[in-house]
Amino acid sequence: MKRSAMLAQAVRRLQAAGVEGAARDARLLLRHAAGLGAAELTARLAEEADGAECRRFADAIAARCRRQPVSQILGRRAFFGREFRVTPDVLDPRPESETLIETALARGPAARILDLGTGSGALMLTLLAEWPEARGLGIDASPAALAVARENARALGLEARAELRQGDWLDGVKGRFDLVICNPPYIAEAELEGLAPELRDWEPRIALSPGGDGLDVYRLLSNTLWLHISADGAALFEIGYGQASEVRKIFTNSRLFVSNLIPDMNGVPRCVIVQRRHSIGKNPPKGLESAKLGLSSPQHRV
Repeated sequence: MKRSAMLAQAVRRLQAAGVEGAARDARLLLRHAAGLGAAELTARLAEEADGAECRRFADAIAARCRRQPVSQILGRRAFFGREFRVTPDVLDPRPESETLIETALARGPAARILDLGTGSGALMLTLLAEWPEARGLGIDASPAALAVARENARALGLEARAELRQGDWLDGVKGRFDLVICNPPYIAEAELEGLAPELRDWEPRIALSPGGDGLDVYRLLSNTLWLHISADGAALFEIGYGQASEVRKIFTNSRLFVSNLIPDMNGVPRCVIVQRRHSIGKNPPKGLESAKLGLSSPQHRV
C-alpha cells in the first residue's frame, strides 16, 4: 500500500477513536514506522511501503487508538531541546515543566542539585547538561523509573555527574543542596477519572496523584526540606492549576516560604520558588516584591 493511502486511513481511524490531533499523530507514527525524517516522508508519500513498515505502522496506530501516548509508542520525548527515553514507568515530560528549567537557569548555576521524584530524569539531567560543573542526586521510589533515568543519563553522557538512588522523598538524603527541584504528584484523587485517557490509563498513577486533595507531598516536604537547602539556595516545585494559594500556605507554616511564583507559557501559575525563612539570598529572585502581594509575578519565560 502507498504511504499516502496508509496515512489517510490511519487519520480516519484515529479520529473515530476520539484522538485529538489525529493527522499530526498519524504522520509522526508513519515517520517512526518508515524511519524517515519529516521532509523525506513528504517526498516519499507516493511510494509503496514494504510489509515490515506496514506492520510497524499498523501496530503503532492500534496503540494510539487505545489512547497510548505518542511518546510511549515512539519511546522518546523532546524536552528543552533534548531527547529523553520514556516508558509507561515514568511521567511524560511536558512543555509546562520547562518552566522549572527556565526558572532555574534564570537564577544561575547551582553546584549541587537534588531532584525529588526524578522519574525519567528530564529535569535534573537537563540542568546538568546546561551546567557542566554541576552534580546531581535524583531520588525516586520506583526502580523501573530509575532504570529509565539511568538510560537517559548514559545517552546524554552525564553518568559521572548524576547519582540516581531509590528512596522515599527525603529519607536517607544527607547534606544541603544549592537547588532542589521537584515535580511531585499533585492531582487530586477526585480529578483522576476526568483526566484524558492518555494520562489516566497509561501514565504511572504514583506520579500523578498522592490521593486526597493532591497536596500531601508539599505538606510532607515542608517539614524537613529546609535542612537540605543551602543558605542562598532554593527549591523549585511544579504545582497544578488553582493550587498556588494552598501551596503558599503550606510553606508559610514551615521554616520555608514561597519567594516567587512563575507562570508557564500559558500564563498559568506553574512553578513556586521556595527558600529558607532566615535568608532570601544575596540576589532575591526577580519579582519578589510583587510575589509578596499576590499570586502573579513577572514571567521569566520568553
